[in-house]
Amino acid sequence: MEKLIRSKDDWRRLLPLDHFRILFEDGTEPAFRNEYDDFWEAGTYRCYACDLPLFSSSSKFHSGTGWPSFGQPVSPDAVEEHKDRSFFMTRTAVVCARCGGHLGHVFGDGPAPAGLRYCMNSGALKFVPE
Repeated sequence: MEKLIRSKDDWRRLLPLDHFRILFEDGTEPAFRNEYDDFWEAGTYRCYACDLPLFSSSSKFHSGTGWPSFGQPVSPDAVEEHKDRSFFMTRTAVVCARCGGHLGHVFGDGPAPAGLRYCMNSGALKFVPE
């Protein structure tokens, strides 16, 4: 994957503040009050910052957590995972493989076959219909 390298200042100038905060300051959005939690159209969810395809609507499921959840990325190289030890817990953060933007976290309580729940921030994504 070819990396897209920009400074935080560049991203701050290019993105709306709410999207910048999620993607490049590891922010999150309120549960149940975001654009894609209860959104079920067919298409592809792309990185809001760099437009890389990340998740397909075919892997989206209702997790009840208040954030859009997916069973898997569109390809294994679309995202990267890193340990996140913030808020006195250990989780696995998920970032865009191209630009490094923070997308959300992955948990081991998802549906079969992988058993994963990619719990993403709507503000890190943009939806492109089929």
